[in-house]
Amino acid sequence: MIKRKFGKTHWDVSEIGYGMWGMGGWTESDDLLSAKALDLAVENGVNFFDTAWAYGHGHSEKLLGELLRRHPNKKLYTASKIPAKNFKWPAKPEYSLEESYPNSHILEYTEKTLKNLGADQIDLMQFHTWDDSWTDREEWRRAVEDLKTSGKVAAMGISVNRWEPENGIMALKTGMFDAVQVIYNIFDQAPEDVLFPLCEALDIAVIARVPFDEGTLTGNITKETTFPEGDWRGTYFVPENLIQSAEKADLLRPIVPKGMTMPEMALRFIAMNKTVSTIIPGMRKEKNVLMNTAMSDGKGLSKELYQELKGHRWDRKPTSWSQ
Repeated sequence: MIKRKFGKTHWDVSEIGYGMWGMGGWTESDDLLSAKALDLAVENGVNFFDTAWAYGHGHSEKLLGELLRRHPNKKLYTASKIPAKNFKWPAKPEYSLEESYPNSHILEYTEKTLKNLGADQIDLMQFHTWDDSWTDREEWRRAVEDLKTSGKVAAMGISVNRWEPENGIMALKTGMFDAVQVIYNIFDQAPEDVLFPLCEALDIAVIARVPFDEGTLTGNITKETTFPEGDWRGTYFVPENLIQSAEKADLLRPIVPKGMTMPEMALRFIAMNKTVSTIIPGMRKEKNVLMNTAMSDGKGLSKELYQELKGHRWDRKPTSWSQ
């Protein structure tokens, strides 16, 4: 597994990290499958694990805590996220800081995360939502300073809204944050415009999330795809989005190199950008762990294919279904 520097923290993190969203709502028997996948990831060199209190009301965090205890002799970097107090995603300008991240809420949910992890310190704590209208408020800054000074948090970050990679630029310029988590993939290349250059200049780590565009870039989404009742993807892939996404994926199928899968091509595309510190695909099954970690071999993509994929950029604006 290739390691990359995690911004100003100088941590050496695996370029393939582990996104734990999908593990939040599973049953007890599924937790056993999750544990096997997590252990396999560690065996294959993954050392960065991203979760959130919102993933099962702390359940995913508890699974990460159990992983830490199973591997006490390995340095595994832990990252989680504080939910907004109003529990609404994404953040919007009309949501005040008081209803989103008051000081007491920030401290309360950090304590909850530490309890779920069974740890005294978390490596990276992030605001799960963000709007730059909050940037100049002193309250959240004091909370961040208190968490770092107390040793409960080693580094702090923000997770920016879908298709709004520049709604966080002001916050990053304050110097209060060490990392930013953003959607970045073959379709969503907008972070390259302003966010990535700023991160390079300020030495801020970049966590690339949603590498497969919620499944489109796995090649498994078609215009006929349906989802089980209660599956979040059913609210995201509304007919308007499903049809466009399937059509975009169809344009990629002919250019996937022989012997390579579309998911592998998608991960290699992201890894070609050296501003990215780590990529966090969801890996609920052992076979996914093996496929995704095998990509970390330094081979990348040919220059010709990489440039062709750059032409598949798909700029989108937030909608009612894109939370």
